[in-house]
Amino acid sequence: MDLNTYTNKAQQALLQAKSLATEYNHNAIEPAHILAALLMQEDGVVPEVVAKIGARPNVVLNDLQGTLDGLPRISGSNVQVGLSREASQVLTQAEKQAGKMRDEYISTEHVLLALVDARSTGSLLNRHSITQDAILQALTAIRGGQRVTTQDPEGTYQSLEKYGRDLTTAARRFTSSAAAPRITRCSSARPVLVKPPS
Repeated sequence: MDLNTYTNKAQQALLQAKSLATEYNHNAIEPAHILAALLMQEDGVVPEVVAKIGARPNVVLNDLQGTLDGLPRISGSNVQVGLSREASQVLTQAEKQAGKMRDEYISTEHVLLALVDARSTGSLLNRHSITQDAILQALTAIRGGQRVTTQDPEGTYQSLEKYGRDLTTAARRFTSSAAAPRITRCSSARPVLVKPPS
């Protein structure tokens, strides 16, 4: 596994997963650690995708807590934490997902797509309606037709929504809020002359 082929957010998630495994005294990084790290990322794509699907990242994370608590613990001071076989398969699958999407780097969304197929996390994600199709639809809304061509693609997703201002919507809001009282005032103050028919 070459970390240079991963985006910055994906690298951060893998490091966070390792920290979680160490914190829980687990002997290996499991897919549950990776999923938890992805869901905890601030400004990450995965929480945004999960929310777009209609699930709440915090609820999924709380549900995942039971899985993490159920993993076997080890004790000792000289324990090396590495990838489990299943986690390694997830990352291999993420690489294939990136290839299918014609992306140059493996991003967090590729890892999420791979986690849907993982034995240990797939059923949990499906319970929250997080499926391959739902993820792909949410990704289309978030990143549009953009491909992952840099190690920091998340900064370019929905940049108009993040940094731009919709002047048309602002004008509509201003017009509807400013003009309505004026029209009411004018129409009530104007006398109307009605002439009887001759």
